[in-house]
Amino acid sequence: MTHHKAQRVFLVDGARTPFMKARQGPGPFTPVDLAVQAGRPLLARQNFDRAAFDLVILGCVNVIADEMNPARVAALRLGLGEQTVAFTVQINCGSGMQSIDTAYRYIRDGSHQMILAGGAEALSHAPLVLRQSAVEWFGRMNAAKGPMDMARAMTGLRPEFFKPVIGLERGLTDPITELNMGQTAEVLAHRFGIDRAMADTYAMESHHRLAAAQNNGRLTDEVMPAFDRDGTVYDHDDGVRPDSDMESLSKLNPVFEKPHGKVTAGNSSQITDGASWVIVASERAVEAHGLTPLAEITDSEWAALDPSIMGLSPVLSATPIAQRHGLELNDIGLWELNEAFAAQVLSCVAAWNDEDFCRNVLGYDAAFGRIDRDRLNVDGGAISLGHPVGTSGNRIVLHLANAMKARGAKRGIATECIGGGLGGAMMLEAVT
Repeated sequence: MTHHKAQRVFLVDGARTPFMKARQGPGPFTPVDLAVQAGRPLLARQNFDRAAFDLVILGCVNVIADEMNPARVAALRLGLGEQTVAFTVQINCGSGMQSIDTAYRYIRDGSHQMILAGGAEALSHAPLVLRQSAVEWFGRMNAAKGPMDMARAMTGLRPEFFKPVIGLERGLTDPITELNMGQTAEVLAHRFGIDRAMADTYAMESHHRLAAAQNNGRLTDEVMPAFDRDGTVYDHDDGVRPDSDMESLSKLNPVFEKPHGKVTAGNSSQITDGASWVIVASERAVEAHGLTPLAEITDSEWAALDPSIMGLSPVLSATPIAQRHGLELNDIGLWELNEAFAAQVLSCVAAWNDEDFCRNVLGYDAAFGRIDRDRLNVDGGAISLGHPVGTSGNRIVLHLANAMKARGAKRGIATECIGGGLGGAMMLEAVT
C-alpha cells in the first residue's frame, strides 16, 4: 500500500437553519426539509459548479420512515446530481461532527477533493413507539387464523396499548446504566461541586450571549432563513430568552433529582429542530476554484468512557489533541463545548482545572488550567438555541470557524459529549 503525503483540509464555508423549538406535534420541516433549507442558500453563494462535490455526508439520529438515507434524499433535492454518492452517519450527539470528521479524513488521505458535510434533526418528528406488550398483541392479531382465534386475541387488548412511548424519551436514556442524560449531568455536578446557582448563572449567560450575537449581526452569514409551505419565515433561533434572569431560573424545579438536583429545564439544552452544512475541501480544490476558506481543520479525536459520566467526554476527546500538538491552555483561543447541560459544561471546565483529575486521568503533571469564560461558547449555545441531536456537532464546528474569524483567534477546539459515553473534538486553525 502506498502512503500519500497527508493533504491539508479546509472548512470553506457553511450555513445552518435557525434552530426552532419543538412544540406540540410535528414541526413544519422534516430532517431533509431542514437540510435543503440550509443547503440551497449555501450552494447558491458558491462560485463553483455543484458537480464539484465528490460526496455528501449527513448526520441524523431520528431518521423518519419517509426519508431513509436522508443524505441521499437531501443531495438529490439540492440538485447535486444522481451520480453523487451520499451517506448518513449516526453517533448520537456527535453525528454532525462525524460527518465533518469523515470528510476530513477522506480529503486528508487524498481520495476526495470536496465534500458537503452536514447534520439535520427534527426532534419534533421523533417517532412514537409502541410499548412491547402492544407489539406482541398486534403480532398475535396478525397471526390469528379464523374468527375464533381473532376473538381470543382480541380479549388481550388493553387501553395502555394505545398510549405510545415517545421514542425521544427512550433515546435519551442510556440502555446500559439506565440513567437518562440529565441524571448523568447530576452525577458530574455532585463530583465537581457544581451548585444550582452556578448552573443557572451559566444558563442565563448563554441566553444573553445568543441575544447579543443575534442583535449584533454576528450570525448573519451563518443562519439562513427557512420558509415553510405556508410562507411562514423562520429567521432566528427562537428558543432564546433575552430577558432570562436568575429569579425566573431559580423558580424551576429540578427535573431528574427532586428536590436537591441541579439540572432543570432552564439550565439544560432545548429540544429543537435544525440543520447545518459545511463545505470541506482539499488545498487543491481551494486553489482550483479560487476559494477563501474560513479555517483549516488540523485534527480530530473521538473518546469513550463510562456512560454514567458521559458529560465528561469533551475533556477526554479534546485533551489528546492538545497533547499531540504540544498546546497549553492559552494556545487555544476559543472553545465551543456543546451545552447539553450547564452542570455538565461546568464539570468539564472544573475537571481541566482539577490537579488530581488531570494527573490521574489525563497524564498531566499539574492541572491543564481553567478555561476563561470569555473564550467558551462566546455567542451562546444549546441551552439558549437548542440541541437538534444530529446537527449540533456540525453547528459548533461552523460557529467556531466564524467566531475565530470574527475575533482573530488563531486556534480553536469544538467538542461535545455524546450519549452512551462517547465524546468528539475537532481543532481548527486560522488559515495562513
